[in-house]
Amino acid sequence: MKQWIISLVLLLGSISPVLATAPDFTLKALDGTNLRLAEQKGDIMLINFWASWCGPCIQEMPALDKLAQKYQALGVQVWGVNVENDSTAAKAYLSKVKVEFPILFDLDNSVSKAYQVDAMPTTVILDKDGKVRAVHRGYQPGFEKKYENDIKQLLRE
Repeated sequence: MKQWIISLVLLLGSISPVLATAPDFTLKALDGTNLRLAEQKGDIMLINFWASWCGPCIQEMPALDKLAQKYQALGVQVWGVNVENDSTAAKAYLSKVKVEFPILFDLDNSVSKAYQVDAMPTTVILDKDGKVRAVHRGYQPGFEKKYENDIKQLLRE
């Protein structure tokens, strides 16, 4: 049942009032720390699955960084999850384009599979209870406004 609900959310890609809890995961971040999703309850989470070979992913990074900085004080976290099996290219990109939010590495794609990521980038937004509330596939300039609208709605709840 839980997987079915997550599939429905991924298909619809929109805010919905009652959804399944997002699959928990722990991944190593660029700075070497391990971050666990379940430990972030109480915060709104924007999780962006990306790859260095994905043009729209690269284009979106600065916009995500601005969102992270703008809403961090309000209890919103942005996490970037790189889905490449080899993190060399992602680390090279991040050495040139600095972002303030954590970048995690899903080297075996277990997390992206759990979230049924089938498009790059995919952005998943979780409410303060860790429930999947929105999924956005792909990126075009201006999509960050959709993310911001989702965040604002969740902050009002």
